[in-house]
Amino acid sequence: MSERGWLMPDELLRDAPAYSPRAGELADLELLLTGAYAPLTGFLGRADLTALQRRGRLADGTPWPLPVTLEVPEPLALGLDLDDPALRSIVLTDQEGAPIAAVEVNDTWPSRDGRYGVGGTVRQIGDGRHGPFQRLRRTPAEVRELLPPGRVLGVVADRPLHRPQLAQIAHAARTLAAHLLVLIPVGEAGPGGLSPEVLVRTVFAARDRMPPATLVAVPLVRRGDEIRDALLRAKVAAAYGVTHLLSTGEMLSGGGPRVLVPRELAYDNRDGQWRWRDDIPPRNRRLALRTDEIDDLLDRGFPLPEWHTPPAVAKELARARPPRRQRGLVVFLTGLSGSGKSTVARGVADHLRETGDRTVTLLDGDVVRRELSAGLGFSKEDRDLNIRRIGWVAAEVARHRGMAICCPIAPYAAARRTAREMATLAGAGFVLVHVATPLEVCERRDRKGLYAKARAGLIKGMTGIDDPYEAPLDAELTLDTSELSVDEAVGAVLHHLTETGWVEPKR
Repeated sequence: MSERGWLMPDELLRDAPAYSPRAGELADLELLLTGAYAPLTGFLGRADLTALQRRGRLADGTPWPLPVTLEVPEPLALGLDLDDPALRSIVLTDQEGAPIAAVEVNDTWPSRDGRYGVGGTVRQIGDGRHGPFQRLRRTPAEVRELLPPGRVLGVVADRPLHRPQLAQIAHAARTLAAHLLVLIPVGEAGPGGLSPEVLVRTVFAARDRMPPATLVAVPLVRRGDEIRDALLRAKVAAAYGVTHLLSTGEMLSGGGPRVLVPRELAYDNRDGQWRWRDDIPPRNRRLALRTDEIDDLLDRGFPLPEWHTPPAVAKELARARPPRRQRGLVVFLTGLSGSGKSTVARGVADHLRETGDRTVTLLDGDVVRRELSAGLGFSKEDRDLNIRRIGWVAAEVARHRGMAICCPIAPYAAARRTAREMATLAGAGFVLVHVATPLEVCERRDRKGLYAKARAGLIKGMTGIDDPYEAPLDAELTLDTSELSVDEAVGAVLHHLTETGWVEPKR
Protein backbone atom coordinates (compact mmCIF):
# COMPACT_ATOMS: atom_id res chain seq x y z
CA MET A 1 0.00 0.00 0.00
CA SER A 2 1.44 3.37 -0.99
CA GLU A 3 1.19 6.60 1.01
CA ARG A 4 -1.65 7.77 -1.27
CA GLY A 5 -3.73 4.81 -0.15
CA TRP A 6 -3.96 2.78 -3.36
CA LEU A 7 -2.27 -0.34 -4.65
CA MET A 8 0.26 0.11 -7.44
CA PRO A 9 -0.67 -1.57 -10.73
CA ASP A 10 1.01 -4.83 -11.64
CA GLU A 11 3.88 -5.17 -14.12
CA LEU A 12 1.58 -5.77 -17.07
CA LEU A 13 -0.10 -2.43 -16.54
CA ARG A 14 3.04 -0.35 -15.99
CA ASP A 15 2.96 1.07 -19.52
CA ALA A 16 -0.81 0.91 -20.03
CA PRO A 17 -2.54 4.20 -20.87
CA ALA A 18 -4.51 5.84 -18.06
CA TYR A 19 -7.89 7.49 -18.34
CA SER A 20 -10.25 9.17 -15.87
CA PRO A 21 -13.87 8.29 -16.77
CA ARG A 22 -16.77 10.66 -16.37
CA ALA A 23 -18.68 10.75 -13.08
CA GLY A 24 -21.46 8.38 -14.20
CA GLU A 25 -18.93 5.90 -15.59
CA LEU A 26 -16.96 6.01 -12.33
CA ALA A 27 -20.17 5.21 -10.45
CA ASP A 28 -20.83 2.24 -12.75
CA LEU A 29 -17.22 1.12 -12.29
CA GLU A 30 -17.60 1.01 -8.51
CA LEU A 31 -20.82 -1.00 -8.81
CA LEU A 32 -19.10 -3.43 -11.17
CA LEU A 33 -16.12 -3.87 -8.85
CA THR A 34 -18.23 -4.43 -5.72
CA GLY A 35 -20.51 -6.99 -7.39
CA ALA A 36 -23.61 -4.80 -7.13
CA TYR A 37 -24.06 -5.20 -10.90
CA ALA A 38 -23.77 -9.00 -10.82
CA PRO A 39 -23.71 -10.90 -13.11
CA LEU A 40 -21.89 -8.17 -15.06
CA THR A 41 -18.11 -8.25 -14.75
CA GLY A 42 -17.26 -5.31 -16.98
CA PHE A 43 -18.43 -2.69 -19.42
CA LEU A 44 -20.70 -4.02 -22.17
CA GLY A 45 -19.48 -4.58 -25.72
CA ARG A 46 -21.36 -4.21 -28.98
CA ALA A 47 -22.98 -7.65 -28.97
CA ASP A 48 -24.50 -7.11 -25.52
CA LEU A 49 -25.58 -3.57 -26.35
CA THR A 50 -27.28 -4.68 -29.57
CA ALA A 51 -29.09 -7.51 -27.79
CA LEU A 52 -30.09 -5.15 -24.99
CA GLN A 53 -31.55 -2.64 -27.44
CA ARG A 54 -33.51 -5.29 -29.33
CA ARG A 55 -34.66 -7.65 -26.59
CA GLY A 56 -33.94 -6.06 -23.22
CA ARG A 57 -31.46 -8.87 -22.55
CA LEU A 58 -27.73 -9.44 -22.85
CA ALA A 59 -26.36 -11.52 -25.70
CA ASP A 60 -26.46 -14.67 -23.52
CA GLY A 61 -30.14 -14.09 -22.70
CA THR A 62 -29.63 -12.62 -19.22
CA PRO A 63 -32.25 -9.94 -18.46
CA TRP A 64 -30.64 -6.54 -17.88
CA PRO A 65 -32.34 -3.12 -17.89
CA LEU A 66 -29.76 -0.53 -18.99
CA PRO A 67 -26.49 -0.11 -20.91
CA VAL A 68 -23.36 -0.01 -18.74
CA THR A 69 -20.80 1.57 -21.03
CA LEU A 70 -17.43 3.29 -21.12
CA GLU A 71 -16.28 5.85 -23.69
CA VAL A 72 -12.69 7.01 -24.19
CA PRO A 73 -11.02 9.49 -26.55
CA GLU A 74 -10.45 8.17 -30.06
CA PRO A 75 -6.60 8.29 -29.93
CA LEU A 76 -6.58 6.17 -26.76
CA ALA A 77 -8.83 3.53 -28.33
CA LEU A 78 -6.86 3.44 -31.59
CA GLY A 79 -3.61 2.95 -29.64
CA LEU A 80 -4.82 -0.37 -28.23
CA ASP A 81 -3.93 -3.75 -29.75
CA LEU A 82 -6.70 -6.20 -28.90
CA ASP A 83 -4.55 -9.14 -30.04
CA ASP A 84 -1.73 -8.38 -27.58
CA PRO A 85 -2.48 -8.91 -23.85
CA ALA A 86 0.18 -6.34 -22.99
CA LEU A 87 -1.40 -3.65 -25.17
CA ARG A 88 -5.13 -4.11 -24.65
CA SER A 89 -5.61 -2.71 -21.14
CA ILE A 90 -6.53 0.75 -19.85
CA VAL A 91 -5.90 1.90 -16.29
CA LEU A 92 -8.98 3.73 -15.01
CA THR A 93 -8.27 6.44 -12.45
CA ASP A 94 -10.31 8.71 -10.24
CA GLN A 95 -10.49 12.41 -10.99
CA GLU A 96 -7.27 13.00 -9.03
CA GLY A 97 -5.40 10.44 -11.12
CA ALA A 98 -5.21 7.60 -8.57
CA PRO A 99 -5.62 4.14 -10.19
CA ILE A 100 -8.87 2.36 -9.37
CA ALA A 101 -9.19 -0.47 -11.86
CA ALA A 102 -7.97 -1.90 -15.13
CA VAL A 103 -10.26 -2.75 -18.02
CA GLU A 104 -9.08 -5.52 -20.34
CA VAL A 105 -10.54 -4.32 -23.61
CA ASN A 106 -12.00 -6.90 -25.98
CA ASP A 107 -14.13 -4.60 -28.16
CA THR A 108 -13.91 -1.03 -29.47
CA TRP A 109 -16.15 0.96 -31.80
CA PRO A 110 -16.70 4.58 -32.90
CA SER A 111 -19.22 6.25 -30.63
CA ARG A 112 -19.62 10.00 -31.04
CA ASP A 113 -17.70 13.27 -31.31
CA GLY A 114 -14.23 11.77 -31.50
CA ARG A 115 -14.90 9.16 -28.82
CA TYR A 116 -14.92 5.37 -28.90
CA GLY A 117 -16.90 2.87 -26.90
CA VAL A 118 -14.84 0.15 -25.23
CA GLY A 119 -16.06 -3.12 -23.74
CA GLY A 120 -14.21 -5.50 -21.45
CA THR A 121 -13.87 -6.97 -18.00
CA VAL A 122 -12.65 -4.86 -15.09
CA ARG A 123 -10.56 -5.71 -12.05
CA GLN A 124 -9.62 -3.63 -9.08
CA ILE A 125 -6.02 -2.39 -8.76
CA GLY A 126 -6.52 0.20 -6.01
CA ASP A 127 -8.60 0.40 -2.88
CA GLY A 128 -10.42 3.52 -4.04
CA ARG A 129 -11.34 4.44 -0.48
CA HIS A 130 -11.60 8.19 -0.10
CA GLY A 131 -14.31 10.78 0.32
CA PRO A 132 -16.97 11.36 2.99
CA PHE A 133 -18.89 8.56 4.72
CA GLN A 134 -16.57 5.74 3.63
CA ARG A 135 -17.93 3.62 6.50
CA LEU A 136 -21.23 3.44 4.61
CA ARG A 137 -19.76 2.36 1.26
CA ARG A 138 -19.90 -1.35 1.93
CA THR A 139 -19.94 -4.06 -0.73
CA PRO A 140 -23.07 -6.19 -1.20
CA ALA A 141 -21.27 -9.16 0.35
CA GLU A 142 -20.34 -7.10 3.42
CA VAL A 143 -23.91 -5.86 3.81
CA ARG A 144 -25.45 -9.31 3.43
CA GLU A 145 -23.22 -10.51 6.29
CA LEU A 146 -24.69 -7.82 8.53
CA LEU A 147 -28.33 -8.56 7.79
CA PRO A 148 -30.40 -10.75 10.09
CA PRO A 149 -32.16 -13.78 8.60
CA GLY A 150 -35.62 -13.29 7.15
CA ARG A 151 -37.22 -10.54 5.15
CA VAL A 152 -35.32 -7.37 4.28
CA LEU A 153 -37.23 -4.22 3.35
CA GLY A 154 -35.20 -2.01 1.03
CA VAL A 155 -35.72 1.73 0.64
CA VAL A 156 -33.82 3.83 -1.90
CA ALA A 157 -33.58 7.17 -0.09
CA ASP A 158 -32.81 9.41 -3.07
CA ARG A 159 -34.24 12.48 -1.31
CA PRO A 160 -34.73 13.60 2.29
CA LEU A 161 -37.19 11.55 4.33
CA HIS A 162 -40.07 13.61 5.69
CA ARG A 163 -42.80 12.36 8.00
CA PRO A 164 -45.06 10.86 5.29
CA GLN A 165 -42.20 8.77 3.88
CA LEU A 166 -41.11 7.73 7.36
CA ALA A 167 -44.66 6.67 8.17
CA GLN A 168 -44.81 4.56 4.99
CA ILE A 169 -41.48 2.92 5.85
CA ALA A 170 -42.54 2.14 9.41
CA HIS A 171 -45.87 0.66 8.25
CA ALA A 172 -44.21 -1.56 5.61
CA ALA A 173 -41.49 -2.79 7.98
CA ARG A 174 -44.08 -3.58 10.66
CA THR A 175 -46.42 -5.35 8.22
CA LEU A 176 -43.63 -7.51 6.77
CA ALA A 177 -41.80 -8.01 10.08
CA ALA A 178 -38.73 -7.13 8.03
CA HIS A 179 -35.34 -5.61 8.77
CA LEU A 180 -34.88 -2.23 7.12
CA LEU A 181 -32.03 -1.58 4.67
CA VAL A 182 -31.74 2.04 3.49
CA LEU A 183 -29.76 2.50 0.26
CA ILE A 184 -28.62 6.11 -0.18
CA PRO A 185 -27.63 7.04 -3.77
CA VAL A 186 -24.36 9.00 -3.65
CA GLY A 187 -23.32 8.85 -7.31
CA GLU A 188 -24.70 12.29 -8.20
CA ALA A 189 -26.39 15.36 -6.78
CA GLY A 190 -30.03 14.90 -5.90
CA PRO A 191 -33.08 17.05 -6.69
CA GLY A 192 -32.30 20.77 -6.61
CA GLY A 193 -28.56 20.11 -6.50
CA LEU A 194 -28.69 18.50 -3.04
CA SER A 195 -25.21 17.05 -2.54
CA PRO A 196 -24.78 13.37 -1.62
CA GLU A 197 -23.17 14.40 1.68
CA VAL A 198 -26.20 16.49 2.65
CA LEU A 199 -28.54 13.67 1.62
CA VAL A 200 -26.66 11.25 3.89
CA ARG A 201 -26.86 13.72 6.79
CA THR A 202 -30.62 14.14 6.33
CA VAL A 203 -31.11 10.37 6.38
CA PHE A 204 -29.04 10.11 9.57
CA ALA A 205 -31.14 12.93 11.04
CA ALA A 206 -34.29 10.85 10.44
CA ARG A 207 -32.85 7.64 11.83
CA ASP A 208 -34.53 7.93 15.23
CA ARG A 209 -37.88 7.97 13.40
CA MET A 210 -37.19 4.67 11.62
CA PRO A 211 -37.36 1.05 12.67
CA PRO A 212 -33.92 -0.54 13.35
CA ALA A 213 -32.04 -0.10 10.08
CA THR A 214 -28.81 -0.73 8.19
CA LEU A 215 -27.62 2.19 6.07
CA VAL A 216 -25.45 1.84 2.99
CA ALA A 217 -24.19 4.43 0.48
CA VAL A 218 -24.48 3.24 -3.13
CA PRO A 219 -23.08 5.14 -6.17
CA LEU A 220 -26.29 4.97 -8.19
CA VAL A 221 -26.98 7.57 -10.90
CA ARG A 222 -30.10 8.16 -12.96
CA ARG A 223 -30.20 7.60 -16.74
CA GLY A 224 -33.40 9.56 -17.32
CA ASP A 225 -35.67 6.57 -18.00
CA GLU A 226 -37.81 6.15 -14.87
CA ILE A 227 -38.88 2.57 -15.53
CA ARG A 228 -35.42 1.29 -16.44
CA ASP A 229 -33.83 3.25 -13.61
CA ALA A 230 -36.28 1.57 -11.24
CA LEU A 231 -35.46 -1.86 -12.69
CA LEU A 232 -31.74 -1.25 -12.23
CA ARG A 233 -32.26 -0.08 -8.66
CA ALA A 234 -34.24 -3.22 -7.95
CA LYS A 235 -31.38 -5.39 -9.25
CA VAL A 236 -28.84 -3.52 -7.16
CA ALA A 237 -31.09 -3.76 -4.11
CA ALA A 238 -31.37 -7.52 -4.63
CA ALA A 239 -27.57 -7.77 -4.73
CA TYR A 240 -27.48 -6.17 -1.27
CA GLY A 241 -29.94 -8.74 0.09
CA VAL A 242 -33.26 -6.89 -0.24
CA THR A 243 -36.30 -9.16 -0.50
CA HIS A 244 -38.97 -6.42 -0.63
CA LEU A 245 -38.42 -2.95 -2.10
CA LEU A 246 -40.58 0.01 -1.11
CA SER A 247 -41.22 2.19 -4.14
CA THR A 248 -43.25 5.22 -5.12
CA GLY A 249 -43.09 4.24 -8.80
CA GLU A 250 -44.85 1.56 -10.82
CA MET A 251 -44.95 -2.11 -9.95
CA LEU A 252 -42.04 -3.89 -11.58
CA SER A 253 -41.83 -7.52 -12.52
CA GLY A 254 -39.20 -9.99 -13.52
CA GLY A 255 -36.67 -11.17 -10.94
CA GLY A 256 -35.25 -9.37 -7.94
CA PRO A 257 -37.14 -8.25 -4.85
CA ARG A 258 -40.86 -7.87 -4.65
CA VAL A 259 -41.71 -4.19 -5.16
CA LEU A 260 -44.29 -2.58 -2.86
CA VAL A 261 -46.16 0.57 -3.86
CA PRO A 262 -47.66 2.27 -0.78
CA ARG A 263 -50.90 4.18 -0.78
CA GLU A 264 -50.72 7.96 -0.45
CA LEU A 265 -50.67 9.21 3.13
CA ALA A 266 -52.08 12.44 4.54
CA TYR A 267 -51.78 14.19 7.88
CA ASP A 268 -54.76 13.82 10.20
CA ASN A 269 -55.05 17.01 12.24
CA ARG A 270 -57.38 15.33 14.73
CA ASP A 271 -54.54 13.43 16.40
CA GLY A 272 -51.40 14.38 14.48
CA GLN A 273 -50.97 11.01 12.75
CA TRP A 274 -50.23 10.12 9.12
CA ARG A 275 -52.82 7.74 7.67
CA TRP A 276 -54.07 6.55 4.33
CA ARG A 277 -55.53 9.60 2.61
CA ASP A 278 -58.97 8.12 2.00
CA ASP A 279 -59.39 7.24 5.70
CA ILE A 280 -59.32 10.92 6.74
CA PRO A 281 -62.30 13.26 6.32
CA PRO A 282 -61.42 16.06 3.88
CA ARG A 283 -61.83 18.76 6.55
CA ASN A 284 -59.20 17.05 8.73
CA ARG A 285 -56.79 16.13 5.93
CA ARG A 286 -53.49 17.86 5.13
CA LEU A 287 -51.57 16.60 2.11
CA ALA A 288 -47.80 16.25 2.08
CA LEU A 289 -45.88 19.29 0.86
CA ARG A 290 -44.62 19.18 -2.70
CA THR A 291 -40.89 19.54 -3.37
CA ASP A 292 -41.38 23.02 -4.82
CA GLU A 293 -43.31 24.08 -1.70
CA ILE A 294 -40.48 22.84 0.53
CA ASP A 295 -37.90 24.65 -1.61
CA ASP A 296 -39.94 27.86 -1.51
CA LEU A 297 -40.10 27.82 2.29
CA LEU A 298 -36.35 27.27 2.52
CA ASP A 299 -35.61 29.94 -0.10
CA ARG A 300 -37.60 32.51 1.87
CA GLY A 301 -36.03 31.52 5.19
CA PHE A 302 -39.20 30.06 6.72
CA PRO A 303 -38.97 26.96 8.95
CA LEU A 304 -40.36 23.71 7.62
CA PRO A 305 -43.50 22.80 9.59
CA GLU A 306 -42.95 20.16 12.24
CA TRP A 307 -46.14 18.33 11.28
CA HIS A 308 -44.42 17.54 7.97
CA THR A 309 -40.67 17.37 8.66
CA PRO A 310 -38.79 16.18 11.76
CA PRO A 311 -36.84 19.11 13.28
CA ALA A 312 -33.46 17.38 12.86
CA VAL A 313 -34.11 16.85 9.13
CA ALA A 314 -35.36 20.43 8.76
CA LYS A 315 -32.17 21.69 10.40
CA GLU A 316 -29.95 19.84 7.92
CA LEU A 317 -31.99 21.10 4.97
CA ALA A 318 -31.86 24.69 6.23
CA ARG A 319 -28.07 24.42 6.60
CA ALA A 320 -27.72 23.12 3.06
CA ARG A 321 -30.23 25.49 1.50
CA PRO A 322 -30.09 28.80 3.37
CA PRO A 323 -32.39 31.67 2.35
CA ARG A 324 -31.58 33.03 -1.10
CA ARG A 325 -30.23 36.29 0.30
CA GLN A 326 -27.55 34.24 2.11
CA ARG A 327 -26.89 31.67 -0.63
CA GLY A 328 -24.33 31.78 -3.41
CA LEU A 329 -25.45 33.01 -6.82
CA VAL A 330 -24.11 33.16 -10.36
CA VAL A 331 -25.50 35.99 -12.49
CA PHE A 332 -24.59 35.13 -16.08
CA LEU A 333 -25.08 37.82 -18.75
CA THR A 334 -24.84 36.67 -22.36
CA GLY A 335 -25.15 38.61 -25.61
CA LEU A 336 -23.36 39.79 -28.72
CA SER A 337 -20.20 41.86 -28.62
CA GLY A 338 -21.31 45.46 -28.10
CA SER A 339 -24.67 44.48 -26.61
CA GLY A 340 -23.88 46.26 -23.36
CA LYS A 341 -23.59 43.20 -21.13
CA SER A 342 -20.23 44.23 -19.63
CA THR A 343 -21.50 47.73 -18.87
CA VAL A 344 -24.62 46.34 -17.19
CA ALA A 345 -22.58 43.76 -15.26
CA ARG A 346 -20.23 46.45 -13.94
CA GLY A 347 -23.18 48.62 -12.95
CA VAL A 348 -24.80 45.78 -10.99
CA ALA A 349 -21.49 44.89 -9.31
CA ASP A 350 -20.82 48.52 -8.37
CA HIS A 351 -24.27 48.95 -6.84
CA LEU A 352 -23.97 45.77 -4.74
CA ARG A 353 -20.49 46.75 -3.56
CA GLU A 354 -21.77 50.17 -2.54
CA THR A 355 -24.67 48.77 -0.53
CA GLY A 356 -22.67 45.87 0.91
CA ASP A 357 -25.62 43.53 0.29
CA ARG A 358 -23.47 40.82 -1.26
CA THR A 359 -19.81 39.87 -1.70
CA VAL A 360 -19.31 40.24 -5.45
CA THR A 361 -16.77 38.84 -7.91
CA LEU A 362 -16.98 40.27 -11.44
CA LEU A 363 -15.73 37.95 -14.20
CA ASP A 364 -15.62 40.25 -17.23
CA GLY A 365 -15.12 38.56 -20.61
CA ASP A 366 -11.99 40.48 -21.62
CA VAL A 367 -10.36 40.16 -18.20
CA VAL A 368 -11.08 36.44 -18.12
CA ARG A 369 -9.54 36.02 -21.58
CA ARG A 370 -6.38 37.69 -20.33
CA GLU A 371 -6.07 36.16 -16.85
CA LEU A 372 -7.91 32.82 -16.96
CA SER A 373 -8.09 31.73 -20.59
CA ALA A 374 -4.92 33.17 -22.11
CA GLY A 375 -3.87 31.17 -25.15
CA LEU A 376 -7.35 30.07 -26.13
CA GLY A 377 -8.55 30.90 -29.62
CA PHE A 378 -12.06 31.41 -30.94
CA SER A 379 -12.90 27.94 -32.24
CA LYS A 380 -16.04 26.33 -30.85
CA GLU A 381 -13.91 24.04 -28.70
CA ASP A 382 -11.91 26.94 -27.26
CA ARG A 383 -15.02 29.02 -26.68
CA ASP A 384 -16.68 26.15 -24.86
CA LEU A 385 -13.54 25.66 -22.74
CA ASN A 386 -13.51 29.38 -21.94
CA ILE A 387 -17.12 29.24 -20.70
CA ARG A 388 -16.39 26.06 -18.76
CA ARG A 389 -13.53 27.79 -16.96
CA ILE A 390 -15.68 30.82 -16.21
CA GLY A 391 -18.48 28.56 -15.01
CA TRP A 392 -16.14 26.61 -12.72
CA VAL A 393 -14.67 29.71 -11.10
CA ALA A 394 -18.13 31.28 -10.73
CA ALA A 395 -19.50 28.10 -9.14
CA GLU A 396 -16.63 28.01 -6.64
CA VAL A 397 -17.29 31.65 -5.71
CA ALA A 398 -20.96 30.80 -5.24
CA ARG A 399 -20.17 27.60 -3.32
CA HIS A 400 -18.76 29.84 -0.61
CA ARG A 401 -21.90 32.00 -0.69
CA GLY A 402 -20.53 34.83 -2.77
CA MET A 403 -22.09 36.29 -5.90
CA ALA A 404 -20.26 35.85 -9.22
CA ILE A 405 -21.29 38.12 -12.09
CA CYS A 406 -20.13 36.86 -15.50
CA CYS A 407 -20.51 38.61 -18.85
CA PRO A 408 -18.96 36.59 -21.71
CA ILE A 409 -20.54 36.37 -25.16
CA ALA A 410 -21.25 32.66 -24.50
CA PRO A 411 -22.84 32.02 -27.91
CA TYR A 412 -23.62 28.31 -27.47
CA ALA A 413 -26.56 26.97 -25.47
CA ALA A 414 -24.77 23.77 -24.38
CA ALA A 415 -21.91 25.70 -22.78
CA ARG A 416 -24.35 27.95 -20.93
CA ARG A 417 -26.19 24.86 -19.66
CA THR A 418 -22.90 23.50 -18.36
CA ALA A 419 -22.30 26.74 -16.43
CA ARG A 420 -25.80 26.48 -14.93
CA GLU A 421 -25.22 22.85 -13.94
CA MET A 422 -21.93 23.73 -12.24
CA ALA A 423 -23.66 26.38 -10.14
CA THR A 424 -26.50 24.02 -9.23
CA LEU A 425 -24.08 21.28 -8.20
CA ALA A 426 -22.32 23.83 -5.99
CA GLY A 427 -25.61 24.41 -4.17
CA ALA A 428 -25.95 27.90 -5.65
CA GLY A 429 -28.50 29.77 -7.72
CA PHE A 430 -28.10 30.73 -11.37
CA VAL A 431 -29.74 33.67 -13.12
CA LEU A 432 -29.28 33.89 -16.89
CA VAL A 433 -29.66 37.39 -18.32
CA HIS A 434 -29.95 37.65 -22.11
CA VAL A 435 -28.78 41.07 -23.27
CA ALA A 436 -30.72 40.85 -26.54
CA THR A 437 -29.52 44.05 -28.21
CA PRO A 438 -29.97 43.68 -32.02
CA LEU A 439 -26.94 42.98 -34.19
CA GLU A 440 -27.26 46.22 -36.17
CA VAL A 441 -27.09 48.25 -32.94
CA CYS A 442 -24.05 46.29 -31.77
CA GLU A 443 -22.35 46.95 -35.11
CA ARG A 444 -22.95 50.69 -34.83
CA ARG A 445 -21.33 50.67 -31.40
CA ASP A 446 -18.33 48.55 -32.62
CA ARG A 447 -15.80 50.29 -30.35
CA LYS A 448 -13.11 47.72 -31.15
CA GLY A 449 -13.80 47.64 -34.89
CA LEU A 450 -14.33 43.89 -34.81
CA TYR A 451 -17.54 43.80 -36.82
CA ALA A 452 -16.01 45.99 -39.56
CA LYS A 453 -13.02 43.65 -39.81
CA ALA A 454 -15.32 40.61 -39.92
CA ARG A 455 -17.45 42.17 -42.67
CA ALA A 456 -14.25 42.85 -44.60
CA GLY A 457 -13.11 39.23 -44.17
CA LEU A 458 -10.09 40.25 -42.10
CA ILE A 459 -11.11 38.11 -39.10
CA LYS A 460 -13.01 34.85 -38.97
CA GLY A 461 -15.37 33.36 -36.40
CA MET A 462 -17.07 36.61 -35.38
CA THR A 463 -20.23 35.84 -33.45
CA GLY A 464 -23.24 37.17 -35.34
CA ILE A 465 -21.36 37.46 -38.65
CA ASP A 466 -19.86 34.12 -39.66
CA ASP A 467 -20.35 32.26 -36.38
CA PRO A 468 -23.80 31.65 -34.83
CA TYR A 469 -25.25 33.03 -31.63
CA GLU A 470 -27.80 30.65 -30.13
CA ALA A 471 -30.30 32.92 -28.39
CA PRO A 472 -31.26 31.58 -24.93
CA LEU A 473 -34.64 29.97 -24.46
CA ASP A 474 -34.14 29.62 -20.70
CA ALA A 475 -33.18 33.16 -19.65
CA GLU A 476 -34.66 34.42 -16.41
CA LEU A 477 -34.41 38.00 -17.68
CA THR A 478 -34.12 39.58 -21.16
CA LEU A 479 -32.83 43.11 -21.77
CA ASP A 480 -32.43 45.22 -24.91
CA THR A 481 -30.03 48.08 -24.32
CA SER A 482 -31.16 49.79 -27.53
CA GLU A 483 -34.40 50.50 -25.67
CA LEU A 484 -33.03 50.94 -22.14
CA SER A 485 -30.49 53.31 -20.67
CA VAL A 486 -27.61 51.85 -18.67
CA ASP A 487 -29.29 52.86 -15.41
CA GLU A 488 -32.58 51.29 -16.50
CA ALA A 489 -30.89 48.03 -17.51
CA VAL A 490 -28.93 47.86 -14.25
CA GLY A 491 -32.14 48.63 -12.37
CA ALA A 492 -33.98 45.80 -14.15
CA VAL A 493 -31.35 43.28 -13.05
CA LEU A 494 -31.33 44.55 -9.48
CA HIS A 495 -35.15 44.52 -9.40
CA HIS A 496 -35.19 40.89 -10.54
CA LEU A 497 -32.62 39.90 -7.91
CA THR A 498 -34.60 41.68 -5.21
CA GLU A 499 -37.98 40.29 -6.27
CA THR A 500 -36.64 36.73 -6.37
CA GLY A 501 -35.02 37.04 -2.93
CA TRP A 502 -31.33 37.05 -3.88
CA VAL A 503 -30.80 40.62 -2.66
CA GLU A 504 -32.31 42.35 0.38
CA PRO A 505 -35.00 44.88 -0.60
CA LYS A 506 -34.30 48.52 0.12
CA ARG A 507 -35.77 49.73 3.40
